[in-house]
Amino acid sequence: MAETNDARDARLQKVHARALERFDRAYSPQRDIRLQCAQDRRFVFVPGAQYDGDLGEQFANRARFEINKVHQAVVRTFSEYRNNRVTVDFRPADDDTSDDTADFLDGMYRGDEADSGGQEAYDTAFEEGVAGGMGAWRLLSCYEDEEDEDDERQRIQMVPISDADQSVFFDADAKRYDKADAKCAWVITGMQDDCYEEECGEDGASGVERADYIARKAMADKSGKGLTSFDRVSRTGVFDWFTPDVIYVAEYYEVEMTKDTVYVYRSPTDEEEKFKRSEFAAKKELDEHVKELTDQGFTLARTKKIQARKVHKYIIDGNRVIEDCGYIAGKHIPIVPYYAKRQIVDGVERVSGRVRLAIDTQRLYNMLVSMLAEIAADSPKEKPIFTPAQIARHEAMWAEDNVKRYPYLLVNETFDGAGNVVAPQPVGYTKAPNIPPALAGLIQLVGADLQDMLGANGEQQEVVSNISAKAIELIQNRLDMADFIFMDNLKQSMRRAGEIWLSMARELYDEDDRPMRIVGLDGSDEVAKLRQPMDDNGKTVYTNDPKAGKFKVTADVGPSFTTRRDGTVRALTGVMQYVEDPQDKSVLTGVVIQNLEGEGLQDVKDYWRKKMVALGVTKPNEEEAAELDAAKANQKPDPQAEFLQAEAKKSLALADKARADTEAALAKAKESEANAAALLVKIDMARIDQVLALADSLLEERKHADSTALQVAQRQQQAMQGMQQQDEPAAA
Repeated sequence: MAETNDARDARLQKVHARALERFDRAYSPQRDIRLQCAQDRRFVFVPGAQYDGDLGEQFANRARFEINKVHQAVVRTFSEYRNNRVTVDFRPADDDTSDDTADFLDGMYRGDEADSGGQEAYDTAFEEGVAGGMGAWRLLSCYEDEEDEDDERQRIQMVPISDADQSVFFDADAKRYDKADAKCAWVITGMQDDCYEEECGEDGASGVERADYIARKAMADKSGKGLTSFDRVSRTGVFDWFTPDVIYVAEYYEVEMTKDTVYVYRSPTDEEEKFKRSEFAAKKELDEHVKELTDQGFTLARTKKIQARKVHKYIIDGNRVIEDCGYIAGKHIPIVPYYAKRQIVDGVERVSGRVRLAIDTQRLYNMLVSMLAEIAADSPKEKPIFTPAQIARHEAMWAEDNVKRYPYLLVNETFDGAGNVVAPQPVGYTKAPNIPPALAGLIQLVGADLQDMLGANGEQQEVVSNISAKAIELIQNRLDMADFIFMDNLKQSMRRAGEIWLSMARELYDEDDRPMRIVGLDGSDEVAKLRQPMDDNGKTVYTNDPKAGKFKVTADVGPSFTTRRDGTVRALTGVMQYVEDPQDKSVLTGVVIQNLEGEGLQDVKDYWRKKMVALGVTKPNEEEAAELDAAKANQKPDPQAEFLQAEAKKSLALADKARADTEAALAKAKESEANAAALLVKIDMARIDQVLALADSLLEERKHADSTALQVAQRQQQAMQGMQQQDEPAAA
């Protein structure tokens, strides 16, 4: 159901009231802290700012010299940072996530970084943070081609935020360094009266009715209060760019937690299809998608209720919501803060930069130098004192001597009481003021304290001759420790930037076959396509897909690519003296040349790259692989190679013939063995027949003997029975 205008106005009115109430809670405890941050940055970069406030009034009519030592220390930290850039690295968080996809994300991040000038955003935040205590940048989505009305593809940009200590605020309950726990945030921008009218009027991007703007302006002018400006931290009493006509508006980001449902459907081949209810604008679209899956044989496997995190963006001023920008890409507030030093004391977040503790010492040093300069300027040398009669008519010569440098000066003769000429000489001399010993000692003491506070000891930075490289490395490490906290905090900010970018990329970079610019660590460019399908054991998977798998974001602090390349050259040059194999030495030479920098080396690098590719050391790209295949196909045969091949074939043929003869001889020998075995079998069979016949005859004879014996036994038994019968009657 569409939202009515009255309901929309009521909702935006509540949003505006909530935004102002939260902002008051957020900036009230930060007011003085942020003001001090701005003063610190002015102290470092704005000439004359080191005498701001009561000190400037005290030295209003006196010499005010600035020996800006804090600026040198801050610049040294900047240089150390630029020589040791922080890089974002995406790594697989589980076994199912591909390393190739993580590398692809690294290249895409560097591509967006290069296209949008992200390095400027990082540099601005770091320099403001080191000088004042806080810096920030933001990530925005923009159309890839603003002039093509049909091109809906978007890219992610890293955009700097100037004066972040006066412009960026998070809610008061956010306690984490990276503000990942923030529920809302503000980015305040100043506009001049005519710019505000152009941006927020009838022709502006917000679509505010012109009549409303004119009416508000007329009422404001009548009341004498001017246009309603969004409240912000008051700046110092000296403004470099602020005018009463500036109107402040704010980008207001608000985190909203919404409930959502995840559906998981499974096919007969155990292929899963996951989607969320929020991905469909209407229930009808969800039902159609479910029906399509059901027709393909998918069945509902499980559902899960989740809480979805979304970020709503508004443009507001001190009076109302100018524009409702809707939900932005990603689930994080796209503001990345950077704090040089950060502590929470008494429940209040307090930030500071490198110069905060050195401000009083620097001011004292300037005061002492100015006082010493005044003393030296007032009486640079002793001056002679004459009577008016002695220099009458020569006053101009004495007055112009410092400019015209006369070779001599004239005075009038003087006479004593008797009228005799007296040698002319001054009546006396002015005395040069004495420099107080305490002043000289205090200047020396304050200068040493200033060096200790800023970590810029000249003795440590001096490179002495005849010192080992290891000793120089130890000295450099000791100097780097003074800057370590700033680099380590930037590492946390860069990791947060990677998390925000990944969240946005999962929503913006979801088109199949979309070409993306990939930038390597060495600055090399290539083009890769998103979501390339490939077969994985009968299952279709997609490569170069930001949504595929889980990733953890890290940030590494290290030397710049040029510094690391120089170190590689030095290391390999030292290793080459121990390598004896010519081919191995050639490979190392190729690597050294590939890492050299200088004019006119590109042709040499190309030559060695082709050589390294041919040796199989360097992996060829698509173009080089095609060239290698073409070269192999078009390569003319070498006569000597052909002769050797023919001889090899002849030798192989002779070897085959010898092998065949050997096999024939072996077969014949096996046939003879078989015939002999058959003959032996025949002989054995004849012998067996003879033995069987003999056994049969013996058996017959045995049977006949047994039969004869049986007959004899029977006769004997009959005889015995007859004899018994004859004996019986006689006995009777």
